[in-house]
Amino acid sequence: MTDNEIAIVCHEANAAYCRTLGDGSQPSWADAPQWQKDSAVNGVEHAKNADARPWDSHETWLREKVEAGWVFGPVKDPEKKTHPCCMPYHELPPEQQKKDVLFLAVARALF
Repeated sequence: MTDNEIAIVCHEANAAYCRTLGDGSQPSWADAPQWQKDSAVNGVEHAKNADARPWDSHETWLREKVEAGWVFGPVKDPEKKTHPCCMPYHELPPEQQKKDVLFLAVARALF
């Protein structure tokens, strides 16, 4: 599988997980904006590092978001560039930490 194909599966798994939490803010891959697709592909590339842990993945994601102008906000809003997960991994609620665990597990299952 290509990195892009793996990113699609990871994205859809995370979107499904978010829906179980009552969070419908993550669109399907087909409807996702390019920045979100790029972020998923970057996550797959990071997951290839055998030493990468969920908190490393989150910190990489967070750094990417901050560099793009995103800040913490109680609601994910791409227009305002706010996201409730714009914080260090250890401050995330456990259900949000599991998104990083899930992403790594799915990506590594498909390498």
